[in-house]
Amino acid sequence: MEKAEKNVESESGNSFDAEHFKEGLAKQIKAAGGVHAFYAQGDFLKQLTKSAMEVMLEAEMDMHLGFEKNSSEAKATTNRRNGKDRKTVRGDFGELEIATPRDRESSFEPLIVEKGKSSVGKFTDKVLSLYTRGMTTRDIEDHLREMYEVDVSPQFISRCVERIHEDVTEWQNRPLKPLYPVVYVDGLWVSARSGDNKGPVTKKCVYVVLGVSTAGQQEVLGLWVQDTEGARFWLKVLNDLKSRGVTDILLLCGDGLKGLPEAVAAGYPETDVQLCVVHQIRNATRFVPYQDKKAFCRDMKPIYGAPSVDAAERALLEFEEKWGKRYPASVESWRRNWSLLTTFFKYPPEMRKIIYTTNSIESLNAQLRKNISNRKVFPTENSILALLFMNVQNFTRKWTKRKGWDTVMNQLSIMFPERIARAGEEQ
Repeated sequence: MEKAEKNVESESGNSFDAEHFKEGLAKQIKAAGGVHAFYAQGDFLKQLTKSAMEVMLEAEMDMHLGFEKNSSEAKATTNRRNGKDRKTVRGDFGELEIATPRDRESSFEPLIVEKGKSSVGKFTDKVLSLYTRGMTTRDIEDHLREMYEVDVSPQFISRCVERIHEDVTEWQNRPLKPLYPVVYVDGLWVSARSGDNKGPVTKKCVYVVLGVSTAGQQEVLGLWVQDTEGARFWLKVLNDLKSRGVTDILLLCGDGLKGLPEAVAAGYPETDVQLCVVHQIRNATRFVPYQDKKAFCRDMKPIYGAPSVDAAERALLEFEEKWGKRYPASVESWRRNWSLLTTFFKYPPEMRKIIYTTNSIESLNAQLRKNISNRKVFPTENSILALLFMNVQNFTRKWTKRKGWDTVMNQLSIMFPERIARAGEEQ
């Protein structure tokens, strides 16, 4: 079984082997009399959190002493385990009582649950994050059955994961900022069952909307699961954003998604639309044979690399004169979407390089695809959103302000003074 990451990290930065964690958790379930007895103790997610927390504390004690419990190896210290204390902790799971290990020298300072503290914040996220680290429900089922004779079905594990759907719903409906200068949209395809895990497997597209705030901070605005796309769907997405407080978008970037320009014109009539130039290059070269592709791409570069839209039009004419008769459909693809492909020329040079492609959101989607690649089929739409939501939370914690954004905002303030001032008043 392949693992996306070898170690599981605590909030403090310490780490221990993921296999150690899974084995310890399986022992907890087995000691309770199996998964059904474990489940019968009450709220399953709460019990899972309690067990996971105790396993992590034992792992911290292993690291503190330098050897595992019941180890027969020579010890480098005279310090030993010395029983356990009972402690009530609070977090997003409510309240629960856990067993915290002691050592003889009283030098053990746990980091998961610090001494003198009873609040552990959103610990459930740490437990469920194991699901985001390359393990499928089938992997978990097989591991527990083979190693510890604990019978857990993929459907059962999936139901546990879906318990975070309340968090997903809250996140999907959270208030947003009134203005996002740039918004990117893109989608990734997944396979899922319909009809509460009993229907046929179908392909569904998860559409991701990524915004850049006036402060230059990237933010995933939401996730939408849909079988097909079109103007009606995109209008629904835009109306969702409106209902959550987004009153204006300066520029929306996409890759030629069906019905998107029409929906933007209806939902945000002042918003500019920019189609991804990189996608256009791929489309234009789709039917160009290998021997011509290098020269063909070289001659397209003056079009999107021009200093102005007028220079771009002249470059397109030269390109058409050279390649138009041989590859008319490729040249026509530029002309058909010309106004949407050249919107970026309206904006300052410092901003063009981040808006003429959808690289920002495609980079995020590439990370998401990597982390869900083991999931051949999702049981429900809720499980799709749950897993992607947890991954988004992990990724976005590392995002920082865009480099050079202050310069961009100064120029946008001159280009759109009333719209930016209006958004400032609404904030």
